[in-house]
Amino acid sequence: MSEAALRCEGLVKRYPPDVVAVDGVDLEVRRGECMGLLGPNGAGKTTTVEILEGLTEPDAGVVEVLGQRWGAGDDRRLRGRIGVALQETRLSEKLTVYETVRLFRSFYGSGRHPDEVIEVLGLEEKRGAKVGKLSGGQRQRVALACALVSDPDVLFLDEPTTGLDPQARLRIWEVVEQYRAGGGTVLLTTHYMEEAARLCDRVTIIDHGRVIAVDSPERLVKSLGAEQIIEAELAEPAALELASIESLAGVSGASFDSETRRLTLRVVDIAQTLARVLAELERQKLVAETLRTHEATLEDVFVHHTGRGLRDG
Repeated sequence: MSEAALRCEGLVKRYPPDVVAVDGVDLEVRRGECMGLLGPNGAGKTTTVEILEGLTEPDAGVVEVLGQRWGAGDDRRLRGRIGVALQETRLSEKLTVYETVRLFRSFYGSGRHPDEVIEVLGLEEKRGAKVGKLSGGQRQRVALACALVSDPDVLFLDEPTTGLDPQARLRIWEVVEQYRAGGGTVLLTTHYMEEAARLCDRVTIIDHGRVIAVDSPERLVKSLGAEQIIEAELAEPAALELASIESLAGVSGASFDSETRRLTLRVVDIAQTLARVLAELERQKLVAETLRTHEATLEDVFVHHTGRGLRDG
């Protein structure tokens, strides 16, 4: 097992009068690993990351970054070893791309040449363009360039591709993969399941300030005991006999949200199971208004553990 680049134990953060944003989080990110943090808005992801970045003081718990605790050594030197890219970074709109990256490079004693980082981010043609004239995807790449120009050992990415088009998102994924290939460590928060599945060695699922699951994306999905998901929305409020549905051959698990009237089934083989499910609904005199099937994903893992979706908040 690789040495931990990031570690927190028993992390707690409260906000008056009675909000517990982080409630005993244990987390370890190994050197050279990409760890994803998944959870809905308000789950405690950003607060956990801000504590690890040294921006927020915890109320309890132990935090170590690259083997050092904030406030117990040379914090300025430690900050020089981490890079941070936020979901939205406000940069001076009157500076050019080169001037912006050069400014951030001046904050550090060592690092990479601004031109090198601009090339890595595919911003050569925009080198002399003012930041205020850039598209959203280009601005996000500039922000990532500012995070990478110090040549950090650890990169914090807080939903770095939210709101970007698929091409811009893909470019950022490629940059992160290149950084990883050079031995860098990444802590990534995201709402995109395909992003976590592609970039992350492991993911930590957080809900209500607590860790509810940690593993590789593949093993978490496999833990569902199902390859496919059936979702049915019933036409009208009804008393569903869930036990009868769960007992059907081919169904490995089921849940029902009475408020949304959404029935979710984990199945091994849709072709063999779907007919049985529809027949059982008919027996119960229930009608499926909508029906959807898909391969099992990390979203389904979250629903399995919490009963709600990652975007439900």
